[in-house]
Amino acid sequence: MRAFLAIDLPDPVTDALVDLQETLPLDCQIQADSFHLTLAFLGEQPETMIEDIHDALCEVNTPKVELEFAGLDTFGRPSPRVLFVDVAKNTALERLHHKIRGATRDAGLQLARERFHPHVSLARFRSSMPRPDLERLRIFLLQHASFRLEPFKVEGFSLYRSILQRNGAIHEKLADYPLN
Repeated sequence: MRAFLAIDLPDPVTDALVDLQETLPLDCQIQADSFHLTLAFLGEQPETMIEDIHDALCEVNTPKVELEFAGLDTFGRPSPRVLFVDVAKNTALERLHHKIRGATRDAGLQLARERFHPHVSLARFRSSMPRPDLERLRIFLLQHASFRLEPFKVEGFSLYRSILQRNGAIHEKLADYPLN
């Protein structure tokens, strides 16, 4: 089972991100029902491992987190692969991420060491963009450089199963984990 842990976004945040997407002059937007903030990608795991991780996550005791989206950027150089909205620096979110990694380790899964860069992906691009599209993206990023959303309280996070299909992944929620 391909799985990940993520924070769901409240409707007003999703609506604001959809409004932003609609101004993007390229046709490569991610569907709004796929918006989430990934805390940890678990990869392909046997169901028994997912069950052990679920049990460990039930023991995670962390306060609620306040999130603020601020700024846009891309992953991929020299040709952008993903357009995303960035999360403002957040120590509480980093602590939550650290506790989740500890819980997965306690369950027997050692996650790959990766730099945690919390974000929500808005669009995915082909491996090489034509020069005119690169220019449109550059102008879009300049026009929206000061993009910000009101902070919101994160009440919990979720365990998802990801089912890959030709049109992209389908995310099926398996469990919720409330924060205190």
